[in-house]
Amino acid sequence: MSAKKVRIGLIGTGRIGQVHAATVAASANAELTWVCDVFVEGAEKTAAQYGGKVTSDPAVVFASGEVDAVIVASPTSTHVDLISQAIDAGVHVLCEKPIDLDITRVDALRAKAAAATIKIALGFNRRFDQQFAEIQKRVAAGEIGNLEQVTIISRDPAPAPKAYLEVSGGIFRDMTIHDFDMARFFVPNITEVTAVGANSFSDDIKSIGDFDSVVVTLKGANNELISITNSRHASYGYDQRLEAFGSKGALLATNVAPTTVKLYNDSVVEARAPYMEFFLERYAYAYSHELEQFILSIATGEVLNPTFEDGRAALTLADAAQLSAETGKTVKVDLS
Repeated sequence: MSAKKVRIGLIGTGRIGQVHAATVAASANAELTWVCDVFVEGAEKTAAQYGGKVTSDPAVVFASGEVDAVIVASPTSTHVDLISQAIDAGVHVLCEKPIDLDITRVDALRAKAAAATIKIALGFNRRFDQQFAEIQKRVAAGEIGNLEQVTIISRDPAPAPKAYLEVSGGIFRDMTIHDFDMARFFVPNITEVTAVGANSFSDDIKSIGDFDSVVVTLKGANNELISITNSRHASYGYDQRLEAFGSKGALLATNVAPTTVKLYNDSVVEARAPYMEFFLERYAYAYSHELEQFILSIATGEVLNPTFEDGRAALTLADAAQLSAETGKTVKVDLS
């Protein structure tokens, strides 16, 4: 990489904003030059820890001339508008998922995004996880023959706070959205969505009209089947597994534990500590590699990160899953 660091403005300093701030600070190829949050106290606290000037107005960041790229980690309702502002300012943008909660807003920006000369990347960090990327690479190389089935299991340790869940867009647009993108990492052209939701344990989630547990089946254009299992809680930690099954074999990624140490005694064998409790710990490498690939794409012009179209496709699948769960019917989709 060039000795010149990419100057990054961070918009949004909530939980995911803190992840990105720490990731930028740890990079040898980037520096945090601006930090923006409508709650300026959060921006001030983040800048004090990681550097950068502070503002509550994104327009100040774009007009500063002191950013080469922005990371959008603000509430989802702001994402489309901020991508549009980044295009106007000629500033590259890495936007957190989901791209929006309303597909009509995404489609209204689609032509402008397609014509843009900047890099527009979507924050589907799981594509950069070593295990999942390794499986995808080996599947693409034909190691297990024709891909027939993909199984994705994703369970959080515990639900997010109710105040967050109320504005998140629901489990399909907030949580399963990662798994929809992971499904498309293996099977880009998905044509059918069938989803079932349940309220298994959380009265808070039920009270806001959402599900705490879902199972989704996707069908690809070449008859691939993808199953996604989600839960908002798991007593044993952050449960992240994936299996790809093909005509000549299967590849499996299991959970990551904090240590490889196992206990053997007169009561148990191979007893291990619970899995990691926080997504930052589980996906620390993925966030770092996501940023480095974004920086590299700016330097080379290559497409190395999920794109605007990937963000649109994931939201389309989320909308279809919501409709399927509500109606009990399979929903056909066109991702073109």
